[in-house]
Amino acid sequence: MISDGMAEVLRSLRLGGAGDPAQACAGALGAEGLALSLLVGADRTAELLWCYPELSARFDELQFTLGEGPGPDAVRSGSPVVEPDLGRVRAGRWPALLPAARELGVTGVCCFPIGIGAIRLAVLTVLCDGDRRLSAQQYTDVTALTSALTGAFLNGDPRGDGRVRGFGMFLEPPSGLRRAAVHQATGMVSVQLSVSMEEALLRLRAHAYGTERPLGEVAADVVARRLRFNDDFNDDFNDDFNFDHDLDDDGSGPKSPDGGKG
Repeated sequence: MISDGMAEVLRSLRLGGAGDPAQACAGALGAEGLALSLLVGADRTAELLWCYPELSARFDELQFTLGEGPGPDAVRSGSPVVEPDLGRVRAGRWPALLPAARELGVTGVCCFPIGIGAIRLAVLTVLCDGDRRLSAQQYTDVTALTSALTGAFLNGDPRGDGRVRGFGMFLEPPSGLRRAAVHQATGMVSVQLSVSMEEALLRLRAHAYGTERPLGEVAADVVARRLRFNDDFNDDFNDDFNFDHDLDDDGSGPKSPDGGKG
């Protein structure tokens, strides 16, 4: 049976009166943080809908930049990935994410796919304090929340205007997808290096990781032609990602004669 706290949150959500839904859900679960990301596009890119506190958004961006972690694993497998103590996870499972998560101060994460069967709609990320496993009550509550979210997404607005009606409110895809630049940059790098889209994305992620920048920022530089990938060797990136690349101003950036407009 779900707790009184989660039952109250779900009632409030149905009435559209939960205020900050991420904060309300995190409080009911006794979690350190919570994020809900909608999966959009053919490659099911995770776009953040809810987060509390800011640390949850930073961890979500970290997983997206690195392309690894409990969230991507939950989306791929369709099963929850429960790791309330990241210190006990073997280093080779998420080699880039684990040390970065420690630096962020994230000690435990549990991710739950939203959907039915092969249908993946979203992913719910719950940050834990790392000192204890999820209790049976917490697991019951988060299961109730994911079931309610699944129903809300599946019972979308029949007018097809992009909104998803649930809980008496709208769960809307972001009006301007924050990660659209990543798709555009991936295509540009694919052409520049004559590689597949998959490898182009890996190279973008490698540069973001190597320079300790969010993937979205690197992608924006590529789209604005401030950065261009070429086939020169770069051992630092190669050591971490098993391939080589470098970046240059391609002559169309801010130092070009046309100021980067061409």
